[in-house]
Amino acid sequence: MKILLSLLLLLVAGNVAADPGQTQRFAAKGPVQAQLRIHGSTDIEVFATVIADYQRLHPGTEIIYEDVIAQDMYARYLRERSGANGPDMLISSGMDLQAKLVNDGYALAHRSAQTEALPSWAQWRHEAFGISYEPVAIVYNTHTLPAARVPRTRRQLLELLRAPDAPLAGKVGTYDVERSSVGYLLATQDGQRGSMAGALLGALGDNRVQLEERTGVLLDRVSSGQLSLVYNVLGSYAQARIDAGAPLGIVEPEDYTLVVLRTAIIPRTTRNAPEARRFLDYLLSSRGQQVLSREARLRSILPTQRDSAPGRSYRPIQLGPGLLVYLDALKRRQFLDAWKGSTRHQAPQNVP
Repeated sequence: MKILLSLLLLLVAGNVAADPGQTQRFAAKGPVQAQLRIHGSTDIEVFATVIADYQRLHPGTEIIYEDVIAQDMYARYLRERSGANGPDMLISSGMDLQAKLVNDGYALAHRSAQTEALPSWAQWRHEAFGISYEPVAIVYNTHTLPAARVPRTRRQLLELLRAPDAPLAGKVGTYDVERSSVGYLLATQDGQRGSMAGALLGALGDNRVQLEERTGVLLDRVSSGQLSLVYNVLGSYAQARIDAGAPLGIVEPEDYTLVVLRTAIIPRTTRNAPEARRFLDYLLSSRGQQVLSREARLRSILPTQRDSAPGRSYRPIQLGPGLLVYLDALKRRQFLDAWKGSTRHQAPQNVP
């Protein structure tokens, strides 16, 4: 899959950057009329199809896309926002960090027919906009975890982690919330939604949970059989691998399934606001949403033929000031201390 996507990237991009996977320059298809710099947490090979379609409509636009993890994107923007290479758009699944940039006055407002069509939970202050949504899933290896043992709820996952034969000992993974802002967001949301979060974290620690920063690394390890199951990961990346033949299964927990928005903001320091606004409207247009859904394999915010209606267990994380609570320095430190205490590898225990 990676090889095929890389070949596609070469075809659509024109010029290949020196560091593929980190920065990619998509040359204009005609005389250069505008340049757009995007910092995105979506893997570059996934987003390449979206950029290629936009350039079919606007061949005079050169696009430079930098693949940056959400936490680094936030810190880097604050550090380098006034530089010559500052971004014209930030696209991130780190909803809380995007909300903080909006709250702190770093985003431009934008209103259009496309933004007005968004559901209320998918935009905030006309400055942060959901362009796609991500159900947060349990992903497992179909070769190493028998179908009869696949957990469908967090209660069932807890029971599997506590099973006497310890089938997940050293074989379960999740995000490292100290390094992954998306992982931190999901962990804090879990903590607010149920009393089981603490017990589940403790059971993960008892099973020597493997912690990783990026979704792709977790999925690499479960695809290869190094891990049998990963908890709380973005489902679209797993689905793309399943479509390519990986031995994976996806469970959207029946008790509740968190839904993360991939959000876009236009920073106030953009040097090309008109082009950034045009690209945002494209992403939210019917055509852009179909490309996101059918070609990039990301769930579209607006209904398309490919995307099914959200399940009743879906719990969208609301864009807004509520996301700022756990970004408070004291609350963050307290949460991380508790999280590390729970997930620290301990001797396996069987709790009835």
